[in-house]
Amino acid sequence: MSHKSNSLKQLALQKFKRNFWGVFSFCFVMLVGLISVFAYVFAPDSSQHANQMHLAIHSKRPGFQVSMLTMPSQLETNQSSFDKLFFGKKNADTEIPISEYKVEGNTLTYKEYASDGLEGVEKSIQITEFPNNSVETFVKEKTFLFGTDKYGRDLLSRVLVGARISFFIGFVAVFISLIIGVFMGSVAGYFGGKVDAIIMWVINVTWSIPTLLLVIAITLALGKGFWQVFIAVGLTMWVEVARVVRGQIISAKEMQYVTAARALGYNDFRIITKHILPNIMAPVIVISAANFAAAILIESGLSFLGIGAQPPMASWGAMIKDHYNYIILGKSYLAIIPGLCIMSLVMAFMLIGNALRDALDVKG
Repeated sequence: MSHKSNSLKQLALQKFKRNFWGVFSFCFVMLVGLISVFAYVFAPDSSQHANQMHLAIHSKRPGFQVSMLTMPSQLETNQSSFDKLFFGKKNADTEIPISEYKVEGNTLTYKEYASDGLEGVEKSIQITEFPNNSVETFVKEKTFLFGTDKYGRDLLSRVLVGARISFFIGFVAVFISLIIGVFMGSVAGYFGGKVDAIIMWVINVTWSIPTLLLVIAITLALGKGFWQVFIAVGLTMWVEVARVVRGQIISAKEMQYVTAARALGYNDFRIITKHILPNIMAPVIVISAANFAAAILIESGLSFLGIGAQPPMASWGAMIKDHYNYIILGKSYLAIIPGLCIMSLVMAFMLIGNALRDALDVKG
């Protein structure tokens, strides 16, 4: 006769699996996470930050095709395979959109691409500029599936690379908020008295300050940059975790298993970490999923205001900022595509949070 596990973890996992939108959102988040880690593998433009600009083909519609002439550079870029995989390729070559080209003897004559019915500039160079005098291998037809932005960069590549910032800021911010929030909430709820009053005063003061305003203040104090935003967002999200942990510990510390642990002579640190916290983590997990979504929205707002990730780094919020004016110019997709990316990722985390809440509800 087979033994069927009826542990709370198994029951919660079974309930979560039965939630279609929870499982679907979890798979979607895992897919975005995979794309975030290996963004430069999937991106058509594998240069660092997908920042290869072609001003001649700026703000072109999705599916735009053009012939691209790559002029090899004499500069050597010493870069390891690991660096190329996770941080992009240092591209010293020059890419030129062209409309036509021809080879006569040792001379390559090409006409630069020009839009709006204009005639491109015709230029000539020696074939000796190319390795092995092979021109054909350096002229390729390039397709921009999502079109190009106002600087002529591949929008699909920018979206894929931009997923990295939005995804990782959630992890870093939630990690920081958990460390601070669980510590402050545990101390306040377990010891009570003056310690609880002081910590609650700090929590209430921090809670009263608008989140975005506090993030802006911390960001300006630490300076503009990538990691500064991560830290700033994390330092503003711990109060919610602390309040939840404090309330859970206040009710849990009167339980019989805590009284038994005290009778056995265990110290306060062991009672909190080994006995109380493992039994109150369900609501903390749910609020962490919501904080993950909130962190993505805050980072997008900061990037939109210009104090988040700085150029040339790709960020969904910065992409909306650069192109929101194009909504009334018939090219709204430049702002809508990154906006949909933000919306879908935030929605996925909220659905995961709802599914976890239902699965971890012991009364259900």
